[in-house]
Amino acid sequence: MTKFFLVLAFVSAGTIVSAQGSFSTGADIVSSYVWRGVPQDLTHPSGTPNIQPFASYTIGGLTLGAWGSGSFTGTVKEFDLYATYALSSQVSVTLTDYNWAFSKGYFDYTKKTDHIYEATLAYTGGESFPLSASWNTMFGGADKNADGDNAYSSYVELGYPLAANAKIFCGASLFDSPAVYGTTGFGVTNVGLKVNKSIEITDKFSLPVYGIAGFNPAADNAFLVVGITL
Repeated sequence: MTKFFLVLAFVSAGTIVSAQGSFSTGADIVSSYVWRGVPQDLTHPSGTPNIQPFASYTIGGLTLGAWGSGSFTGTVKEFDLYATYALSSQVSVTLTDYNWAFSKGYFDYTKKTDHIYEATLAYTGGESFPLSASWNTMFGGADKNADGDNAYSSYVELGYPLAANAKIFCGASLFDSPAVYGTTGFGVTNVGLKVNKSIEITDKFSLPVYGIAGFNPAADNAFLVVGITL
């Protein structure tokens, strides 16, 4: 898996960057970091603000990117790499290399690595029925069960727009996932509403903001997050 990302990065840098492609970068600032219904700052139960930068390169149907998150208190540090390929306008596949532990060196890809590898299949519905769906399964790395074997933590999420700027979503952990989702067997971890809004600052500049009201029934928890995209 490591070789996949490294080779892909070098090939991209050496052969396709000169072709017609596009770079993108930006950052979100969020009031707290909640991922798939699970708070990521375990040292602060109420959550802390995070800045979440990203950068990507797209050519044709292929997007290579990096995404990260860091809390203002310094208790959260995450750096992820991903490769997404659009099979069509509605279907895409993604491979992601997560690292949010950093207990070892970043380039430690041994059997006890901090990295977690995940495969995703995503679908975006059409205009007549705009249901979105994604299946995400972790297939290697630090995602382990109580016996030390791969847990194959799997998360499925459905989303449906209520309006142009609002959607509802529901996500669940399908199997035992003690390390990632804190579930034993099936558990709904992420149900809520996301609303987007653009705040006009000047005639030429608007600031995108969003709010998420969510619940994690499996953990008997709720969260309210506001974010700004720069």
